[in-house]
Amino acid sequence: MAELNELVSVIIPVYNAENCIGDTIASIRSQDYTNWEIILVDDKSTDKSLSIIKSLECDNIRVFESTGKSAARARNLGIKEAKGRYIAFLDADDLWDPKKLSKQLEFMKSCDAAFSFTGYEFADEYGVSVNKIVQVPRTINYKQALKNTTIFTSTVIFDMTKLTKEDIFMPEVKSEDTATWWKVLKKGITGYGLNEGLTLYRRSSGTLSSNKIEAIRRIWNLYRKVENLSVIYSVWCFLFWAIRAVIRRI
Repeated sequence: MAELNELVSVIIPVYNAENCIGDTIASIRSQDYTNWEIILVDDKSTDKSLSIIKSLECDNIRVFESTGKSAARARNLGIKEAKGRYIAFLDADDLWDPKKLSKQLEFMKSCDAAFSFTGYEFADEYGVSVNKIVQVPRTINYKQALKNTTIFTSTVIFDMTKLTKEDIFMPEVKSEDTATWWKVLKKGITGYGLNEGLTLYRRSSGTLSSNKIEAIRRIWNLYRKVENLSVIYSVWCFLFWAIRAVIRRI
């Protein structure tokens, strides 16, 4: 049985997710690792999401309302309220393999990792796998991460005995998750990748991530305005990012 000090706080920002949030929560409830809490933060949904998640509230499922439409603000509220030794992120439309938490926590302990992530599998908007698994490196540092944004939010877990909440609070910029991974790695922390597809990443044509032009703008903004990289170094990193982004989708 998991020790009490090994509670996993799973933070889920919720925005207009009435059609999928039930399945996402069910994938946590199906975990073979049972020492978890779910922190749901509604991000000003205009559908029935808030009423749905409030109906699920219980001892280990807590619901909060964000003060504005911002994924970073919603996740930061979740981080602030988290009680667990471990903080994990899950988007409201993604799904976890039943062994995701147990495998990843065992992996983290074997590596003495403060920051870990896993491989993931693409799925359609109905959560059906399209048989494309994204491979991840065993380790990644800051400079490597600038050229390889393979770390997917719904796979990340932090060990909060090795980091502070201030370390992982997300900046209010586009691609706030990637900016956060870079912020942590820049401190000299190594990210450890478990190369197994333990998360289903649902994609639909209407999501921000599916907009390739917007993705290019976001990564360039991170290089130039968040990381303050030179134009030449930004172009260098961008070329690697673009090649890897294409490979992930082939």
